Amino acid sequence: MPGMPPFGAETPCSILAIGSVIEYGDTTITCDFRGGVKHRVDVDPNDPMNSVLLRTVGFKASAETDKGSIAIEQNDADVAPQSKLTLTQQFPPKYTHHDVQSFIATLDLGTGEPVVLTTKEPMVCDAQLTQFPPRGDLYKLSAPVDMVDPSAPDTVVARLTTFTSKRGGL
Repeated sequence: MPGMPPFGAETPCSILAIGSVIEYGDTTITCDFRGGVKHRVDVDPNDPMNSVLLRTVGFKASAETDKGSIAIEQNDADVAPQSKLTLTQQFPPKYTHHDVQSFIATLDLGTGEPVVLTTKEPMVCDAQLTQFPPRGDLYKLSAPVDMVDPSAPDTVVARLTTFTSKRGGL
């Protein structure tokens, strides 16, 4: 399909999220995440001519802070991809990328054992692109991401409130 990545292709992409904010307990932590994501291109059965589904086959980013380190990493195989790349204009090409990631967060803040949390609902970042994979394009968090202890999934322990990231070409 012209303008879209080929089915089965794996597209690695770097991530740099400067000034990310995590609220944990009564502490607000500002940090710079660096890492990457890799997607595998799948058929979108609902709109195969204008969009593809993107299955996450790798996602990891980490940050060092004055309090310690924080890492976020894909927490499960992406068996039902929710990320989608849609061609919104043929020429010049324009796309929207709706990127959906569930992750495990490990907060090692020097207070004893690291705290391991998981997303209550997936993180959603959106971008307007002129090419895919992106080359330094800006992705914005669509809503804060609540994180919970897996043994107490109804109690929000932390929240990722800012994760504006540049992707690719870094």
